[in-house]
Amino acid sequence: MAVRPILIIPDARLRAVADPIIEVDDEIKALAKDMLDTMYDAPGIGLAAPQIGVMKRIVVMDLAGEGEPPAPLVMINPEITHFGEQMQVTEEGCLSIPELYYEVERPNDVTVKYTDLEGKEVTKEAEGKLAVCIQHELDHLDGVLYIDYLSRLKRDRVIKKFDKAAKRAAG
Repeated sequence: MAVRPILIIPDARLRAVADPIIEVDDEIKALAKDMLDTMYDAPGIGLAAPQIGVMKRIVVMDLAGEGEPPAPLVMINPEITHFGEQMQVTEEGCLSIPELYYEVERPNDVTVKYTDLEGKEVTKEAEGKLAVCIQHELDHLDGVLYIDYLSRLKRDRVIKKFDKAAKRAAG
């Protein structure tokens, strides 16, 4: 398929809310394949459609470790139905905010409901790294970035850095 360009902040599309997918058709299956190719090429462990400028509610991820076979996961119209009580702090990064990593606190476990590429409804319980990845990617569908969980000072510093870079690139 195709590796697509990944949007970088301050691109406004990263702050938009994605539209639900009505039907899992060939176009959506091709989009999922492109998203996986793009994510693997980056390389990253997750990617949401808005990150490649497609405003649809679909995310892909693969948390297979080095030397393990790929384990791609595609979630269409995902929705977290339960957040666990226990919190965890992990270092997060984002393909749309390259080369920056910050500690973020999120629930350690979640239950997510989504449609798979065959059009079947799936309910999945996740904990640890997978739960964090799911929350991070689903945030993208609602225009939320992981830096939104940081202190205002840190977030403003990140945004200012990328605003400057964008102006330099445009100038």
